[in-house]
Amino acid sequence: MTAPLPAPKLPPLLLIEDTPSLQLVYRSVLQTAGYEVRSASTAIEGMRLFQDCGATTVLLDLMLPDRDGLGLMQEMLTLRPAANIIVITANASINKAVEAMRAGAHDFLVKPFDEARFLGAVENASGLGPHLRNNAAAPSARPTPPPDQPVNEDVFIGSSMAMQLVQAKIRSVAPSMATVFITGESGTGKELCALAIHAGSPRAKGPFIALNCGAIPQDLLESEVFGHIKGSFTGAISDKPGAATAADGGTLFLDEICEMAPALQTKLLRFLQTSTVQPVGATRPRKVNVRIICATNRDPLEAVRRGDFREDLYYRLFVVPVHMPPLREREGDVIEIAEAALIRFAREEGRNFEGLTAEVRDLFKAFPWPGNVRQLLNVIRNIVVLNAGGWVDRTMLPDSLHLALIAPRHMQTAAPVVATKEPLATNLDTLIGRSFAEIERVVIEETIRRNGGSVTKASRVLELSPSTLYRKLEQWGLKP
Repeated sequence: MTAPLPAPKLPPLLLIEDTPSLQLVYRSVLQTAGYEVRSASTAIEGMRLFQDCGATTVLLDLMLPDRDGLGLMQEMLTLRPAANIIVITANASINKAVEAMRAGAHDFLVKPFDEARFLGAVENASGLGPHLRNNAAAPSARPTPPPDQPVNEDVFIGSSMAMQLVQAKIRSVAPSMATVFITGESGTGKELCALAIHAGSPRAKGPFIALNCGAIPQDLLESEVFGHIKGSFTGAISDKPGAATAADGGTLFLDEICEMAPALQTKLLRFLQTSTVQPVGATRPRKVNVRIICATNRDPLEAVRRGDFREDLYYRLFVVPVHMPPLREREGDVIEIAEAALIRFAREEGRNFEGLTAEVRDLFKAFPWPGNVRQLLNVIRNIVVLNAGGWVDRTMLPDSLHLALIAPRHMQTAAPVVATKEPLATNLDTLIGRSFAEIERVVIEETIRRNGGSVTKASRVLELSPSTLYRKLEQWGLKP
């Protein structure tokens, strides 16, 4: 009987991490899982090993003592385009990670991450499942993650049912070409959701280009989206490719899509129908292959009703909706996020914190968090920066949050306000002739006033979710 041929020897993994303790932990986890590992502490040493050992999977910390990790990653990909690089960063805003994904990184990990997430990212990058690491060549295609594996669990921290449903939808829609429309309040992580969809798609190696339609002056937005040629307008001193061209082969993320000017909405609709881009001043269009993901913190249907957003464009974009739930509707996630952020920020700032006291946990659970995850992260960062360490108690909370938490106690001591369904006293004549949006605002504001300023009680009277009322108040520039 002929003996089976030995499996080809696979190149080792390359680990580039400058913190000795973390390098030791990562190496130990990988070796226990059956991987052969080479490790380096500097960019120079890492590039030498990359050239010598033929590594095709690299774990790269973006903060190195002798060089920026992004530059090193780009040099590695130039030298070996087929390499899969997993970047590691401690940047809580993940701006570095997003930039790395746009530049060609295979995946990213934000410290701290657990062993399962770590090994899952390495398995996906190397193409090796547990049964293949020591005895077989890598398969030609990456294995599909199991259906119950969380999506970017280092970013979407939390085990609530609301977030499990979001993760399940991301896993379902990511492999397709369908346009995704993400809704949610400010601070809920809409761009991270878009990035997770891109990372789980066949376009993951292509560019991820994000454009905030609300942050760019309307007279420059067309140029930013579609580009321009030299001399097409005053200040156009050279040709410039727009975001749609830059995203060719990848994903174009249009944030705050409802802020786009009507004239540009028409051109965007034409782009979606024809997949062609015509820069400002150009005479010929160019074909591009782009997947569109868009997002807004407004109610898009309300924008359509008001005439701010084209109805045909809305239906063209609103193919697969994904709603990012506000933090107050994510059950116990606020504590998981707060504790993970406390560990991360304490490490970055060189502090030693034990955790959250029971009182602070209860306060965090009761607080509505109108700024969502972004607000919570800012609170934790404030606590870490302004305190030496120990247990996080009420005295460490920022003044603004402390005052907001005191207010409900005063309301509890006052006479209870009973939610009532009796008709509003507003004169009907004052409403006739107004738009539906104006009438809606009058009714909502009056209902909240009659219920002692309580959004929760007003939501019961109006039979709307509290998140809907908070979102509308934010749109109107009002505080509950």
